[in-house]
Amino acid sequence: MDDASHECRRVTGHTVGFICNEDHSVFAEVADRLREAGATVRFFEPGRQLGDAELGGLSLLLNKKVDPASFAALARADEHGVTTWNGLHTLQLGFRLVGYRMLELIGCRVPRVFLEPPEFDYVAKTFVDWHFQPDPVLNGTGDLYQELVPTTGIDHKHYAVDTGDDIAVRVLKTTSKLRGEKRPLERTDPDPELAAAVRRLLETTNSQGIGVDFVESDGTFWAVDVNPAMSFRHAGMEGELADSVCSLLATVEEDARVPT
Repeated sequence: MDDASHECRRVTGHTVGFICNEDHSVFAEVADRLREAGATVRFFEPGRQLGDAELGGLSLLLNKKVDPASFAALARADEHGVTTWNGLHTLQLGFRLVGYRMLELIGCRVPRVFLEPPEFDYVAKTFVDWHFQPDPVLNGTGDLYQELVPTTGIDHKHYAVDTGDDIAVRVLKTTSKLRGEKRPLERTDPDPELAAAVRRLLETTNSQGIGVDFVESDGTFWAVDVNPAMSFRHAGMEGELADSVCSLLATVEEDARVPT
C-alpha cells in the first residue's frame, strides 16, 4: 500500500512529545502528519532529562532512543499520567537477554547465548542495546556472545506497528553490519509464520511499534535481535506510525470521558 494515502483521524488539542532528533527522516514526517491532524508536536533532544514542565502539557510521549534518560522520562511520564507510545514495558526489550527470552516464548528460534566466548564463531554484543554503544562484532569482545548463524549476510528486518485497526508488518532486507556498513536492499512480503510471531511479540508486550531482526540459514529463520526503538528508515511506514499515535490519542480521549 502506498503510505502517502494515509490520513490520520483528527487529534486537535493534543500535544505529542517525541524523544527523537527533530530532523529524523521518518519521525519528522510522522510529526508533520500529526500536525496536519491537529496536534501540537514537541521534540526533545535524546539524553535530555525531562522535568515536570515538559511532561505536564503532554497528552502522549513517544520515545525513539534506548538510553538511561529515556527510561527516566518514560517513568516520569507514567507518574504524571501521560500516555506513552512504547513505554517502559517495551524499552526493557533493549536488555538483550530479556528480548531473547521473549522471542523464545513467542516461538522463535533464537541462537544460543554464552557469557564467555565459545569455541566456534559468535557475535559479541553488549547486555543492553544502548544507542551510544558499539555495534555487535564478529568474534570480538563483549558482554555476551551469541552463536553465529551461517548466512549469506542478509538481515530480514521485520517491523510491526499497531495502527489501532490492525497490526501492520513490513519486511526490509538489508546487508548485515557484521560485513560492513548496513545498506537497505528491498522490501519484501513477510513470511506468514514470522509475521504472526512478530505480531504476538507486539501484543504480548503491549507495544505500539517493534522490530525483530531475522537471518536465514538453509531455509530456517533465526531471530537474532529485538529493537524496541527502531528508526523505521526505508520501511515506508510513516502513515502507519502516525495512525498508531492518533489511535492511542483516541483512547486517551475515551478514558477522559469515562466517569470516575
